[in-house]
Amino acid sequence: MKTNGLLRVLLLVAVVPALVACENSATAYSMETSQHALVLIREQSYFWDREVEQFVVAARLPHCQRKVKIHPGGTELTEMEVYEAGDRLWALHQGARWYLASTEKCLVQDWDNKDGQLPGAKVGSFRLKDGVPAFVASQ
Repeated sequence: MKTNGLLRVLLLVAVVPALVACENSATAYSMETSQHALVLIREQSYFWDREVEQFVVAARLPHCQRKVKIHPGGTELTEMEVYEAGDRLWALHQGARWYLASTEKCLVQDWDNKDGQLPGAKVGSFRLKDGVPAFVASQ
């Protein structure tokens, strides 16, 4: 009986670090109300994964809400800048990639920003703040 108890403790000790190393985070940029937002979701299923699945949720409730998978990120969050690009249109810039997110129809797509011009005023960015993913508004 003592062997079973010891085995359970050892198994628990081995599993806990694996569970702690996974990332599952959701960080929101709310516009007019909490019902109107862009949300960056990051999910790492296993601690040994070198990439983290990323999604952007465009929401303008009760009219629409959609979760769209974007390109994976590294295990450490690469800053994603958010720019106002038009009426209910947002440009997202992460690393070398650009995305357009519409909260009019809740669409998110890759964007080839060929000329590299900034699409509008920067409203803030999704980044690590005190080691935790957060949306930080521009000053």
